[in-house]
Order: sequence, then C-alpha cells, then structure tokens
Amino acid sequence: MPIAISSVQNPRVKAAVRLRERRGREEAGLLLIEGYEEVALAWECGVRPQELFFSPQLARPQEGELLAAMRQAGVFVLEVTPAVMEKLAYRQSPDGWLAVAPVPRRTLADLHLGPAPLLVVVEGVEKPGNLGAILRSADAAGVEAVIVCDPRTDLFNPNVVRASKGTVFQVPVVQAGSPETLDWLRRQGVRTVAATPAATQLHWQADLRGGIALAVGTEKEGLSGQWLERADLAVKIPMHGRVNSLNVAQALTVLVYEALRQRYSG
Repeated sequence: MPIAISSVQNPRVKAAVRLRERRGREEAGLLLIEGYEEVALAWECGVRPQELFFSPQLARPQEGELLAAMRQAGVFVLEVTPAVMEKLAYRQSPDGWLAVAPVPRRTLADLHLGPAPLLVVVEGVEKPGNLGAILRSADAAGVEAVIVCDPRTDLFNPNVVRASKGTVFQVPVVQAGSPETLDWLRRQGVRTVAATPAATQLHWQADLRGGIALAVGTEKEGLSGQWLERADLAVKIPMHGRVNSLNVAQALTVLVYEALRQRYSG
C-alpha cells in the first residue's frame, strides 16, 4: 500500500525539496523530474526513479498505467495531498507527478558515434531554459549527442529538465571540459564548426555534411578563444536588426536544421 503524506514537514518531502538546489543534488546524487510527460519520457528512456511523489487528486485517470508499471517495478510510491505537491513542485499548477531519480553518469567515452555524426557543443551555458530548449531542438533534429562544456548551470537543474520536456533523458548528454572535448572530437575525426558573429562565412555557405560538431557559446560572451582558435570552420547567422535578436537556443536551432537540410539534399 502507498504511504499517504499530508504534512510538508515530512522528512522525505524536505529531502526532495533540497534537491531543487545544486548543492543538494550533488550531495545526494539525485535529481527531480516533475510532470507526467517528463516522468513518462524518462521512464521510456530507462530512468528508474528511486521514489515517486504522486497526488491522485491532481493526476488524470489515463495516467494510471504508468503508475501501475512503476509500482510493479518496485518504485517507492508516496501518495501526497495537493498541498504537499504544491510544496514539492518547482512550477506552477503541478499535475501530481514528481519523481526522484539518480543523476545519470555519462562521459565522452560512453558516446558511440555513427559514420557521419551530427553533434552539438554548448560552452559556458548560463540559463537553464536555454539549455533545455537546445536539448529539445537536438532531439527534434536527431542529433546524436549534446556535449555541455564548462557549464555555469547544473545540467540537471529542475528547470533544465522542465524546459527540455524530458529530452535531457532522451538525447545522449555529456558534460566535459573544453580541452578534453576538443581533443576527443579531433580523435573521432569530427569537424568543429564554431558559431560566431566574427565569422566571414554565412552558415548556409558552409559544408555542414559529414561528421560535425556545431559549437555555440553564451549570448554575452560567445565561444571562448580556445574554441574559436581550434575550430575547423567558423560560421555566422546573418543579423539585420540593430541587436543580435536570436538567443543561443534559437541560433543553435537555425544551425542544426541547416545541417539537416544539407544532409537531406545530398
């Protein structure tokens, strides 16, 4: 029988709330996955939660199949009241699902690339929402892997999970240092394509077929010198406004779909 929790002072509730903070996640080696769709996608991708907080009053009847599967698999289900779920939730209007799962551990050595891989590299990302949006675009375009270099935000920040709609569990994602990643890409025979406003070549003029890694930096600083100096190619997206109107997630989407267009056209 599931354990019913009605107090926000419950130790398990307090432990889960601590996972909102990076320090709490690093100390526990756990992360939060909120929302039925996000939990369902993580489950399909092989993520097995340690425990699930579930509010029957907020969930929909058709979601019972996943709940039953989790219980059968031995996931520790804790039924909670809507008030407790409001305390646990990190977004407005929770839908009654919040899972606690181990943080995935993946390195560059775990990536097994195809003959002409399309990769994405994100250096120094600051905003969880941008990283989540990049992961959604990578998933939509069939990118083989996303490599997050020297991030300033936690890869498994709850807002990354939310903004990615759970695709952080679908797309192979690796966190690594920039020098390590540059060396690894060179050994794999993957060309590095740096996106920078200082480039002279427009992105559609470049050959983006074959094995490539599209590299983007932060809006404020762009890619660091080590990426710009060691890149095989530099490209820019034309901007005709008075400001650089595309944020890093939008710019990456433009680049990755140009690469995809070229692959489709032969």
